Amino acid sequence: MVERRVNVGWAEGLHARPASIFVRAATAAGVPVTIAKAGGNPVNAASMLAVLGLGAQGGEEIVLASESDDAEAALDRLAKLVAEGLEELPETV
Repeated sequence: MVERRVNVGWAEGLHARPASIFVRAATAAGVPVTIAKAGGNPVNAASMLAVLGLGAQGGEEIVLASESDDAEAALDRLAKLVAEGLEELPETV
């Protein structure tokens, strides 16, 4: 299991537009990824409803995880996206 702990960089948290950006990036990651609030139950990171259901606020810690052997780079990219509150997935880390 590979995981990254990161604080949400979007001031509004993972709501509406930021959640949409994140879900598109998670879907494009090419590996199954889960997202959870620290200490919470993980949900599918590629599901808009699941991500919105987390209610993750700006500055709150989340955990990105994957059981895929080749998840390191994908999780690094997703963690950067979330931590920096980027508008799109970076091409490289």
